[in-house]
Amino acid sequence: MLTIWGRLNSHNVKKVAWAAQEIGLPHRRVDMGGKFGFTPEFLAMNPNRMIPAISVEGGPDDGLTLWESNAILRYLAARHAPALWPDNPGIRARADRWMDWQFHFADANRDAFLGWVRHTPESRNMTAIEASGRASAAMMAVLDAELARQPWLTGESFGIADIPMGVYTHTYFTLPLERPALPALTEWYGRLRQRPAFAEQVMIPLT
Repeated sequence: MLTIWGRLNSHNVKKVAWAAQEIGLPHRRVDMGGKFGFTPEFLAMNPNRMIPAISVEGGPDDGLTLWESNAILRYLAARHAPALWPDNPGIRARADRWMDWQFHFADANRDAFLGWVRHTPESRNMTAIEASGRASAAMMAVLDAELARQPWLTGESFGIADIPMGVYTHTYFTLPLERPALPALTEWYGRLRQRPAFAEQVMIPLT
């Protein structure tokens, strides 16, 4: 049994919860972090005090604990759904670059997300929010250009690379930001929204 530790209003937890459901992997999720705090059990698995983490009971990886969301995604795909991350170094590298790129986008989008979602109206720094929105749009233009060349970030089929930026793209389209025309990105996001696991684990209110 797979246990996912982390609250679902975290982008990084959404990634792992979506992947587990997408794969059809039996699992449970335990709220952790934020208002839920951290239990000693969790901190024994991840002393970094960050979510998510996973633990595995039974099977060939019994006793495994793992943290860092994209490392978890790679593990889940390699163990349970290799079609999402094919055993080909070139294909894996092309997927990995977008998974790493997602962290740069998260940095660009952070002030917009925190300002609109986590701050009260009177405490919002609109200068920082607007700058973050512009930086996010510039990076999304890069993603749009890639998706104009191929239907998925992994290539011709849905794969592991689509998950991290899929989560952040939902936030990008949900926040009240000025957005340029991004037709390929918009079409890709529309296809993600049709996936049941994305709808259930990602398309929840931003909090």
